[in-house]
Amino acid sequence: MFKVHDENSAPEGSKPILAQVKKGFGMIPNLERVMAEAPALLAGYAHLWNLFDTTSLTPIERQVVYQTANFENGCEYCIPWHTKLAQMSGMPEAEIEALRDGSGLSDTKIEALRQFTRTLITERGKASRDDLEVFLLAGYSHQQALEVILGIAIKVMSNYTNSIAETPLDPQVEHLCWQKPSK
Repeated sequence: MFKVHDENSAPEGSKPILAQVKKGFGMIPNLERVMAEAPALLAGYAHLWNLFDTTSLTPIERQVVYQTANFENGCEYCIPWHTKLAQMSGMPEAEIEALRDGSGLSDTKIEALRQFTRTLITERGKASRDDLEVFLLAGYSHQQALEVILGIAIKVMSNYTNSIAETPLDPQVEHLCWQKPSK
């Protein structure tokens, strides 16, 4: 069982990062508490999370990338949190539910983003020229294709951590719990 650290039990290298998370988020989610066991992982995750917010993707588009990765990786911890974050970003409820179900989005541009993200994940980065062309024709750029990769990298860190640690869901999002629908 992985330890869910607090600000006192965390390794010294993680304590300032946990303090930054608490300051920025108002609390420390269990994911970061688990990651604290490995200060380098926590630091990398926190840094990349902040960098993704500086990309040219909108807050809704960033949530599409995150939720698509969460869905494809079956992350029962991250789907509820990103449901809440998608709501906060102003994403329509129907689109949030579609992402939770792994179904298509009604907005054709963000559906192209979802499909491109999904393809990169399921094909392990081997998107075809046609896959990229569909993404670009939807109105995205080469820069944004690379920014999607950043978002996926962040989710690899969190989804894989939650998978091996069986991170307990935080009370703040328990009402949004999720299990991957069976095919």
